[in-house]
Order: sequence, then C-alpha cells, then structure tokens
Amino acid sequence: MNPTAPDTHRLSPDLALLGRPARRRLPVCDHYAGVEARMRKSLELQARMGPVFDVTLDLEDGAPVGQEMAHCDLIHELLASPDNVHGRVGVRVHPVDHPMFRPELRALLRYHAGRTHPLAYLMVPKLRHLHDAQEACSAIHHAALEADYPHPIPVQVLIETHGALIDVFDIAALPEIESLSFGLMDFVSDHDGAIPADALTAEGQFSHPLVCRAKTRIAAAAHAHGKVPSHCVVTELNQQGVLASAVQRARHQFAYTRMWSIHPSQIPVILAAYTPSQDEVDEAVALLSAAQDAQWGPIRHADRLHDRASYRYFWSLLQRARQTGLALPQEALKRFFSQG
Repeated sequence: MNPTAPDTHRLSPDLALLGRPARRRLPVCDHYAGVEARMRKSLELQARMGPVFDVTLDLEDGAPVGQEMAHCDLIHELLASPDNVHGRVGVRVHPVDHPMFRPELRALLRYHAGRTHPLAYLMVPKLRHLHDAQEACSAIHHAALEADYPHPIPVQVLIETHGALIDVFDIAALPEIESLSFGLMDFVSDHDGAIPADALTAEGQFSHPLVCRAKTRIAAAAHAHGKVPSHCVVTELNQQGVLASAVQRARHQFAYTRMWSIHPSQIPVILAAYTPSQDEVDEAVALLSAAQDAQWGPIRHADRLHDRASYRYFWSLLQRARQTGLALPQEALKRFFSQG
C-alpha cells in the first residue's frame, strides 16, 4: 500500500467520490415576503422551524414606489431582529439598471456589516443578458469592499427575459452566482401576449413548449456549473394538492432542487415533496456504509452492482434528507457528516 495514499475507508463521501470538500447546498424552499407583516411572520416561522427553508425579504416588489430607502431601513431592522437566528435570510434587490440598485446595496451592506449573521445571499432580478449579471456581481463586490463587509456575498439571479435565457450557461458559469431562479410571470409577459395566460397556472406552466424549454435550459445550465436551479412560484394558494403535484413535476421532470414559496402554507408542502422517504434513507445509509467499508470500490448490495456513480446519487439523497430536517441515524451522522 502506498503510505502517502489517502485512507479511503475514513474519507467522507464528498472526498472519496468527488475528490473535494462538500459543495454548498441550499434549503429546498425559498420563501418570499415583501409586506412588513408577512416578512415578520416569515422570520418568526423560520425561527421556530429551523433553517429548513430560506426567507427572501423583497425590496423589489415589496417597496412602494418612492419609498425604497424606507423599505430598505425596514429590511435592515428585520435582518437585525432576534428572529433572524439561523442566518438563512436573503434580500431581493432591484434590477441592475434601476436607479435604486446601487444605493440600496450600499445601505444594506453598511447596515449589516457588523451583524452576527451575514446576508445569506442577494437576489438580482430581471437580468437582460450576461453583462447584467457581470455588472451586478461587480457592483455587489465593490459595495462590500466600501462597507468593509467581512463575508463573501453569494449572488442569486432570476432568469426571466429572452436575453438572459440565451446567455444562461455563461451566467451560470460566473463564480459569484450560487443559484438560478426561473421567473415564470415576467417570462410569459415578455412574450407580449403570444403565450396565453393559461401558462401561468400550475398545469399550464408544465405543458406550454416555450415555458418548458426555458425551465429545461435553466436547470441544465445550473447543473452544468454546479449551481442550484430554483423553480418558480405556484399561484394557486389554497390548492395544496395542485402545489404538491407541481413540486413533484419540478423535481422529477425538470430536475429543480429548490422551489419558491409565496405563502406560509406552501412551505410544508414543498418541504414534504423534497424530503426523501424513510425507506430511501435506510437504503442510502446501508449502501453507503457498505461502500465505505469496501473503501469505495464496486460492491454487490441487495443483489445489485454499485460503484461510485450510484454512490454519488445516494449521497446526494442522504444530504437532502438531512437538509430537509429528517432525523438520520447516529451511525450515519458519525460515518458521513463528522469527517473532513
């Protein structure tokens, strides 16, 4: 045995299977709120439930016209509130060409520079092309330097225009960007009535060819560059069965690993749809344990052959189970999550 070779029996799955530390993973649900009462309620809910979903405080659609800085002050107050206990709160700012984009960046980062929990991310909407994404990342970087902000700020972007969809693979390649979201409503509106209003519904958005093409292209670009694809909203607020079906389709047919919520009642439905079953978790733990004992070489398990390709699949499943709040066996935590 080579004395300098790594001990693959002790390596975590990320190092053994991918050769690198764990990739950053995001909660499977991103909950949006822009009105003060709903923002406060969202933070209180997250404080109780834990960091199993993100909260995005909305400066773009949430701010009354002409009162953007006052809304920015309110968001600063909420970010600093005792309910922000998990550090999983981000902010959607205005588009990069909006006159308030840079002023609110400076204000947010100046306010928040000394806080216990840094901003989880900044969401930039309405990109028109690659240059907008580059400009947004550059502006955020320089605003952070000016504010002496102590942490890197992940950038999330909305893909909702023709130009951004054309450039989506190049946008996904930018190192500052961690997630791509599909903006259904603006995308449909950008077709000037050529796509019918039915495409905005939970059913229609999964059947119109141009909408499906956009979803597929965004997800493919995100996965190609190791970023998180985040699925658009479902506006049928009181139809949880409709929402549950839409989440399953987004997850299984279009490979989205995260989804937007626009009402607190949607959060448990999205979490449930993304949470692996106990049988899946048990299978993943048993298989990965056997693989680790075999130093991550090929094995026969439950009368099927497995190698590192299937190990990677079951490892991602186990990580998602933990991320959605599902309790894992102590042996699995010790084996897979306490090693570097």
